[in-house]
Amino acid sequence: MTKKRLDRDLKWGLQGFPYYQMRMDEEEFHGLVSIIDLIDGGFIFWEKPKAGKIPVCGKGMIWLQLIPDGKHRAITAKFLPASRTVGGVKYSKSVSVWYVDVIEDWGYDEDNVAYFTDMYLDVIFDIEGDVITEDRDELDAAYSSGELSEEQYKRAIEEGKAIVSELCADAEKTQKRCEDILALALNRIENNDNVFKKNVQ
Repeated sequence: MTKKRLDRDLKWGLQGFPYYQMRMDEEEFHGLVSIIDLIDGGFIFWEKPKAGKIPVCGKGMIWLQLIPDGKHRAITAKFLPASRTVGGVKYSKSVSVWYVDVIEDWGYDEDNVAYFTDMYLDVIFDIEGDVITEDRDELDAAYSSGELSEEQYKRAIEEGKAIVSELCADAEKTQKRCEDILALALNRIENNDNVFKKNVQ
């Protein structure tokens, strides 16, 4: 299993961007919330069967990351720039894509940045109806090699199914919920309400 920090300083190289982290206990959400403000950088796109070419990283985007209580998942909602125009294309939605990692657990590093332990299986979806489950082969290999117990393996599979039924089945509802959580988080950041900050002037 791989440890991934929520400031995404390893694979994505976003370590220089403003990072905010907080515990949230609201009607909309209970769990850990973090935000990465992508203040610079060229756009990276993914190509999906129904959505087509969608931006996942680039100047003006916001990554909202959620680890809900009682679940084994880390949700990343990749918000488009406020103008929602990228490369001359106008997008009507606010979230370009969701990337959900199935996780074993999570915690805090010595510098207080949260991390999660990735269980290989991922679910990627968008509002146009693309739903893609990735890296099942890696999950199977980890179980076959003895890295994962039968209990962990079965839990990861069930969590993947739950993500599809709870989040992907009604992506518009998921988008509205993420918008509400982001608004609450941004309000707390503005009011400096018990928010951990990194790379913020």
